[in-house]
Amino acid sequence: MSDGAPDEGSVGVAPDGWPVPLRGVTESVVTTRGPNDRWNVAALGVHAPDEPDEPVTARTYGRTRTWRNFAERGGGVVQFTVDPRTFVDAALTVRETDDPVLPSADAWVEVRAEEVAAEAEGETTIRTWELSPVESAVVAERVPTVNRGFGAVVDATVAASRLDVPSFDTAELLDRLRYFADVVERCGGPAEREAFDRIDEATGWRERDGE
Repeated sequence: MSDGAPDEGSVGVAPDGWPVPLRGVTESVVTTRGPNDRWNVAALGVHAPDEPDEPVTARTYGRTRTWRNFAERGGGVVQFTVDPRTFVDAALTVRETDDPVLPSADAWVEVRAEEVAAEAEGETTIRTWELSPVESAVVAERVPTVNRGFGAVVDATVAASRLDVPSFDTAELLDRLRYFADVVERCGGPAEREAFDRIDEATGWRERDGE
């Protein structure tokens, strides 16, 4: 049996100034202040660096509110949560709040965002941002558990967000959503099922499934 100490690769990289270790692309939620001084809530994939002293990066796709607010305000608040409903609302709806830190956040980090690269993919401009930490906090510590329903919700939000994007096959996306819906029904708990109900409501994909 193991002595209980996690190996370094399983923990990930702990970037300087960040409240949590990062591995690969870590799914997060970011709040950015808009022109109306309210905080827009959006999903953001955070790319881990190879070494702790290297920058964390993220990408924006097209002319989103996050892109606009990064460019005009220079940063935002990246947050880590295990609430699947927060992910769905961030990825598929327009949500604004008065406070930058969400009630469901287990940890957060205020960042400065600097655009360091841009490339075109079809008609979409993909921008890469370096995220430099300003201030951070851990709000709640949890013993991690694995729930296939939670993972299915996160993957489903990605598939749902690509519906009607010309470069993606709609029929294939609907197949993926059917699969994820089945996983959530079999393996998810009440929070995951509620989150998937929100995907249904936001996209109406089930009505399109028979087309």
